[in-house]
Amino acid sequence: MDRITKQLVADLVKTQELKSNKESEQFEEFCNYTVLSNEYGKTFDLTNVSVGSGQDTGIDGIAIIVNGHLIEEVDEIDDLLANNGYLDATYLFIQAKTSSCFKTQEMHSFYFGINDFFSEESTLPRNREISKAIEISEQILNNASEFKGNPKVKSFFITTGIYNEEDKNVSSVRDKFKSDLKLLNIFDSIDVNILGSNEIGKLYRKTKNPISTTFNFSNKVTLQDIDGINQSYYGVLPFNEFKKILIGDNDNINNIFDDNVRDFQGINNPVNKSIAKTIEGENPDLFSVLNNGVAIVANTIKTSGNTFTIFDYQIVNGCQTSNVLYDHRHDQDIDKINIPLRLIVTDDEDVKSKITVSTNNQTAIKKEQLSAMSNFQKNLEHYYLSIEGEGKLYYERRSKQYNSDRSVIKRRIITVPIQIKSFSSIFSKNPHHVTSYFGNIVKKIGESGSSIFKSDHQYASYYMSGLCFYRLDSFFNSGMIDSKYRKVKFFILMLFPLLASEEELPPLNSQKKVEKYCIPIIDKLNNQDDAIKLFQDAIDIIDCSGIDIEDKQLIKSKSMTEKILASYNNKLKT
Repeated sequence: MDRITKQLVADLVKTQELKSNKESEQFEEFCNYTVLSNEYGKTFDLTNVSVGSGQDTGIDGIAIIVNGHLIEEVDEIDDLLANNGYLDATYLFIQAKTSSCFKTQEMHSFYFGINDFFSEESTLPRNREISKAIEISEQILNNASEFKGNPKVKSFFITTGIYNEEDKNVSSVRDKFKSDLKLLNIFDSIDVNILGSNEIGKLYRKTKNPISTTFNFSNKVTLQDIDGINQSYYGVLPFNEFKKILIGDNDNINNIFDDNVRDFQGINNPVNKSIAKTIEGENPDLFSVLNNGVAIVANTIKTSGNTFTIFDYQIVNGCQTSNVLYDHRHDQDIDKINIPLRLIVTDDEDVKSKITVSTNNQTAIKKEQLSAMSNFQKNLEHYYLSIEGEGKLYYERRSKQYNSDRSVIKRRIITVPIQIKSFSSIFSKNPHHVTSYFGNIVKKIGESGSSIFKSDHQYASYYMSGLCFYRLDSFFNSGMIDSKYRKVKFFILMLFPLLASEEELPPLNSQKKVEKYCIPIIDKLNNQDDAIKLFQDAIDIIDCSGIDIEDKQLIKSKSMTEKILASYNNKLKT
């Protein structure tokens, strides 16, 4: 491995707190991280895509992205189908070799493994991770009637050498693989990538840069000077320019939707149906007068005449509009669409929050709910940042907001989904729910029946649950806890505070009671010996419950939680 690639790999090992000491394994994780970061706009757990071990069918990394979400569990397919009304899938396959040359035998093995992945009669032994990915894939393919279009597949064969496009041996293996995959008649497109050290290095550096784009904004007016705002514009933007803001080079939608915990509401949402009807109608040019448009906030801007380059930008209003436009990006008349656009340039976080609240009036979330949610998220982020020392974590309320911050150890980032799942498992005692029905929890956020992100909740309870997740995840990664228990990790999280404290769960709106409960638990989490013992005690309780952790249906059921809690209560009596 050359010196530059070694330094890049070492950088990832540090920022992701990777535990492997083997150069080949580190390079595999480096390639998996780099490829997926460039294909997927949200923060992800690297362990969910790394499959390289024994019986890996020649594949080091697999990612399945459906409707813009990285799929971890089979049930998520049904949730997305119910919410969006369609499936749009992309498969990513990665193989990484530290050798400085492209060996056709290794390429054959990789490509054969991909073909075998989609084969109805497999000939290769498969490890647990490969089998899980295949199970997800089967669920996707079994819903072919709900496809927006056939799935896309992208493969990445990577070495530390220099790729010569004129190498006939390599190109013939590549072309044969592509033609074989076409014969399956499954895919809308097949993208075969062969990368050397220079190419993978450029992609890795790209992951560290804040998002930026350049577009032509000719039909605009400049707004008057406003305190807290550097520059602001209002106008209309044709879709062929707007898509430069919305869509990346890989034809994926950029993750640029700030303070939008609930995300895209799907085509079955009444507002989105109305947007789609306008686009599909006889007069799509009416879009600019029938739609409220999009509001964008950027940290900085460079202009040259009508050419605008914006940096570190987010769509703070127009998530639904943008997603519907993305879904129709290949329509024949899409270029007739003009999108009303407000562009605000500011680095003032308070101003950003006010803009988010004031411009969001098209969805079912009431302004007061949105304001409370936005302020809570921002304050929770600040609470995390106030913690120093061994328990230092970062709450990521906006996906990839810490990507360009070199001082942040990325494995210490707690994403919104992780926060929701860990908090709900501990304080609502419903780990079965977050494993299977996470989408339903998210849908209720901001509504009166929601039990998470309430304006009077104390932040220590959220931090404690995030730290609990981080510690357990670290023990899995280091091998101190058997990785087979990953599938019941949220059940383990539920048990940890019960074992670490004799106090009852506190009312979450009482600062005094929440801190009295959480701080001693946090202290135990920050002591490795205490933490590993308590996690192991939780695993012993799960083992003593008699449940089968390999039973996928049981893990999704309330009875699993009840049996584990009964096992915990039995332990208290002995």
